[in-house]
This record gives sequence, C-alpha cells and structure tokens, in this order.
Amino acid sequence: MANFIFLSPNFPDNYWHFCAKLKENGFNVLGIGDCPYDQLSPELKASLNEYYKVSTLENYDEVYRAVAYFAFKYGRIDWLESNNEYWLARDARLREDFNITTGLHPKDMHKVQSKSGMKAGYEAAGIPVARYHMVDDLAGCLAFIYDVGWPVIVKPDSGVGASQTYRLENIDDLRAFLKEKHPEPFIMEEFITAEVQSYDAIIDSKGEPIFETGNVTPESIMDVVNTADNSMFYIRGPLPDDIRRAGRAAVKAFGVKSRFIHFEFFRLTADQHIGKKGDVVALEVNLRPSGGNSPDMMNYANDTDVYKIWADMIAYDRTDKPVGQRRYCVFASRRKGHDFAYMPEYIREKYAGHIREEAPVPEALSGAMADYMFLAVFGTEEEVYAFSADVFKEK
Repeated sequence: MANFIFLSPNFPDNYWHFCAKLKENGFNVLGIGDCPYDQLSPELKASLNEYYKVSTLENYDEVYRAVAYFAFKYGRIDWLESNNEYWLARDARLREDFNITTGLHPKDMHKVQSKSGMKAGYEAAGIPVARYHMVDDLAGCLAFIYDVGWPVIVKPDSGVGASQTYRLENIDDLRAFLKEKHPEPFIMEEFITAEVQSYDAIIDSKGEPIFETGNVTPESIMDVVNTADNSMFYIRGPLPDDIRRAGRAAVKAFGVKSRFIHFEFFRLTADQHIGKKGDVVALEVNLRPSGGNSPDMMNYANDTDVYKIWADMIAYDRTDKPVGQRRYCVFASRRKGHDFAYMPEYIREKYAGHIREEAPVPEALSGAMADYMFLAVFGTEEEVYAFSADVFKEK
C-alpha cells in the first residue's frame, strides 16, 4: 500500500476532501499538522490513517521527525504534499531529505516561487511578461521608472499571494517604500492595465492535462487587500482558446508533472507597451490549487469532483471522472464595515436556486477574500455580475 503524507491537511477546511479521495484510492494517508487532533473535523479524522501533531509547522526539525516516524512505521514514503503555496519550499526540502521522487525539490524552487524566475519560464513559453527591475536604490529604481513610467508595482520576489504588494504612484511613494526595512528581495514591475484570468489544471506525470478550467478576477487582489474592499471572482464556463494555449505552453516550459496548478495571466483591457487590448500576458505561476473555496467552485461550475480527479492522477495517472455542463460559479464576499443594502436573507431568497454555499471566511484568508462569502452558480457572465452587484450594493 502506498504512503502519502499530507502536510497541514486541516487548512483550508475543504482540504479534507483531498485526503478522503486518496484513502478511497487505497493510500495510507498520513497527516502532519499543528492543530490538536481533537479539533480536526470528523471528516478529516475519518480520511487519515494516522495524524502526527507538531507544535508548529515552522519548526523544520520537528516536522522532519514526524516524517521519519511515519517512514519507520509504514515504510517508504511515496508522496508528500501540502497543496499549499506557503509550504511548497518545505515540501520540497522534505522530499529531498527523504528521497521522495514524486514532486518538486529545492533546486526547482527559484523558477516556480520567485517572480523573476517565473518570468524566464513564461518567456520560454513565448508569453510576454511585464518589464521588471530588482529593487536596489533610489537611482536604480528611478532609471527603471524612467523607461516604464508611473505607476509601478512592488512586491516580494518570493512572496505569497498579494501580501506586501504595493502600487507606487510617484517619487514620494518610492522614497517612503525604500525607507522601510525589507530584508527579503523585492521586484518592481511596470503597471499593467488588465484583469486577471487563470489556467487551472490537473496535470499527469507526462505533463498532459486531465482536467482544465479557469477563473476571472475583475478586481485587483492587491487593491482588495490594501483598501479592505469586497472580494469577487468566478470560475468560468468555457475556457477561452488563448488561455488554454498559454496555459498548456507554460506547463511545458516549466516542466510541470503530477500536480494541481493555478497559472495566472493578464488579459489586457487597454493597448499598452506590452500588447494590444485583449492580449494574454503572463503574471504568476502557482504549483498548487487555486486558494480557498476554488476547488469546490470548480466542482459546482463543471459538475465534477476535482478532489477525485487529483487523487486519481496520484494513484492511476489518469481519471474516468466525467465533467458535466460548463457553467459559472461566483465567489462574492462582503467586507465588514460596509452598510449593505440587502440583508443575507434577501440574497438567500432571491437567489435560492443558485446559491450553493454561504459562510464566514476564515480569518487567515479574509485579507484577500473579505469576511462573509456567497458561492452561486449561473449560466451566463451577465448573471454573475448582476448577482455580485446585489451582494455588494450599499445603502
């Protein structure tokens, strides 16, 4: 029986589905996390063969000992994953230390976690990338800005999500940014006028997709975080051909195998230096599922089970799980402090045939995803935007 270690299986809450489908496919599913066992959900407990609690997942030595314990008790570890951006480098180091060949190793991290490394991969795929400059001093940054113009975006070269991502409008903003202490390298990029569209896929061991979908984020996640705004994105029905082509080309360029991925692109909304309105431009690579409720939304939008498809890829390198009607599933989440026109009861009643879930957003995700979310399914994008307008309407 194959052994699969799932790091932090309790976060996000819906990740227990990955464990459950692995167990259905005959794996020993072994969890390592810092949540006390009695606080795990009943569903997760039932999906694990054994759980090892550490005081903190940040302590590598403690996590190493947990993996060593499982290897001693169950034998060779065949797979180790967290499906979580924050732990990708931790996963890679553990694989190398325990000679686990199914997955990324530390040598792979630069090209898939650093923004500058990602650009080389996208360029190899023939996809345009924003001009950039590694932040150094005032003179160096101003020389770059002289070429690209204001505003510019600055963010950690190896950051997660939109954390510490800022838009600098003028030299005063730049001086203030440089005055702050930033121990990690930052990258500066030209500002792109665009919306974010993604290529999401489950890729087999030959680098071929066995499931494909994508999402659209009309508003900048950076702005959602920095302005404490509401949050909205949606899984689309049919995937546009140019996004599919760009996604598949990037998969080949980055050598992706046996992973659930989330590749982000810009769809230009105006002509600019990098291309014409409507062109597809590279943004970021994420070698893990799109965050939060996205896997569930993919299921609702495609009448399928991406947890099962992923577990089938791990176990059999293929899947027979069908994909049904392609629709749109929207995530619309309200931020606390707004005076909304409609109570949740009104939204619930008006869209009773469309809403699939509603719940508070976990605090760890609320910075980018606001505080109280609705998931709803529709047949058209027009309905998606009408629903979101009702959710966010203020008095």
